[in-house]
Amino acid sequence: MGFAQWLRSNSEHYLAIDAQRRTGARYGARMPEKARGLRERFWTHVFTPAYRLLPWGFRRRVIGALPGSHRRDWPVRSGRPQGPAI
Repeated sequence: MGFAQWLRSNSEHYLAIDAQRRTGARYGARMPEKARGLRERFWTHVFTPAYRLLPWGFRRRVIGALPGSHRRDWPVRSGRPQGPAI
């Protein structure tokens, strides 16, 4: 697994846990388990809050710059349409 894939999978995992925690706190539901170990504490107490503070435009550029990102723009069509697509 390359660095970009590792970063993306960890980011998605801990951002999902944070969303579950915030939703649980809002609606009184059961909360996810507390972070155990230095690694989990970093992702839950440093990365997640810092990520949420970043403006969306910056986040979008970073996501698009990572290799293997699922966020790709549609290709620009050159010229005029060449007739119906039948």
